Amino acid sequence: MGRVDNKVALVTGGAKGIGRASALMLAREGARVVLTDVEEAQGSAVAKEIERAGGKALFLTQDVTDESRWVEVVEKARAQFGGLNIVVNNAGIGTAGSAEDETLEAWRRLMSVNLDGVFLGTKHAIRAMKNGPGTGSIINISSIEGIVADPKLASYNASKGGVRIFSKSAALHCAQAGYRIRVNTIHPGYIWTPMVEGYLTSLGDVEGGRQVISKMHPIGRMGEPDDIAYGVLYLGSDESSFMTGSELVIDGGYTAQ
Repeated sequence: MGRVDNKVALVTGGAKGIGRASALMLAREGARVVLTDVEEAQGSAVAKEIERAGGKALFLTQDVTDESRWVEVVEKARAQFGGLNIVVNNAGIGTAGSAEDETLEAWRRLMSVNLDGVFLGTKHAIRAMKNGPGTGSIINISSIEGIVADPKLASYNASKGGVRIFSKSAALHCAQAGYRIRVNTIHPGYIWTPMVEGYLTSLGDVEGGRQVISKMHPIGRMGEPDDIAYGVLYLGSDESSFMTGSELVIDGGYTAQ
């Protein structure tokens, strides 16, 4: 039996990186997966990869900052697979800028995706799950940058810190309302994803930057997307039934320093 057999999972930002790895792993462990992204070609390819492996998947284009699209995506997920048990709010962007140098335009754009998108995903997941026949698990992807600060990541720090404490509020709400819905956050260290690779490319030395970042983790390497996907699988499964309002830190020891 798979660890998430008979569950329906929705993963945002599922076209690449952590989202792709999470969608593939959830499908391998028995979930029917809806993955969404703004990148249609890559997202469709992930859904086809799941289906070729014998799983069930549906790709939908989605801008997570658009509330009306959230309503449509949740409705389509339930119509296609008969319910909704797991929502992974993974879609996010990253830009560098200090508290002095960040522009208001860049700040608002990052917040709209990283924080508004998580708020909307959590809100509509709760509404879809609260009267469902099974249990629900909402997994919001935060970051080590939601726990510790970086002087050059002011808006990213703020957004990921917001995801962390917002998720605790949502978890308490669900518990006090008697909903069988858990809400938790995952806090990855630096993971080798297209977003991190793009950031290092902008600095001009990808391999040198990768070596520097690897040394920042006591375990001696950067993480891989599957390192986080295993955490998503755990939180999505019934194995984590006593866990809500908590952080799952998967960071190679970064925040232990």
